[in-house]
Amino acid sequence: MLATLLICLVVGISDGDTLSARCGPTGTGQVIQVRIHAIDAPEYDQPFSAQSRSSLAALCLDRRARIQPVAIDAYGRTVAQVECRGQDAAAFQVRSGMAWVYTHYAGARPDLPALEARARAARRGLWADPQPVAPWVRRRR
Repeated sequence: MLATLLICLVVGISDGDTLSARCGPTGTGQVIQVRIHAIDAPEYDQPFSAQSRSSLAALCLDRRARIQPVAIDAYGRTVAQVECRGQDAAAFQVRSGMAWVYTHYAGARPDLPALEARARAARRGLWADPQPVAPWVRRRR
């Protein structure tokens, strides 16, 4: 059974859509890997990967996060809605042009496609590339 809400300290950023968080009593909680629900950030060898990671770090690293688990993925990570500094991390990354809406999993997030469309129109972040390749497309290749 997934927890209803976790309050955690973000202790690491893996990439633009994955973080590590220490949950539980200060200094004693378990570290979990959290995949942000409904978005997909550039892979390590894709353009804007470093910028995407830095963007998520600026929002969440060393900050308290509200983590609402949605599922556990095939890699054992907690898939969750994440809020740092009062901002929804998925919306922040998409609005900034640092992640795609992962449409296959974004049914519960009708707000995200409009944010992505505005980032595309403004050519923000990864949308500055004339033909950005979505990570799920790249992984299939």
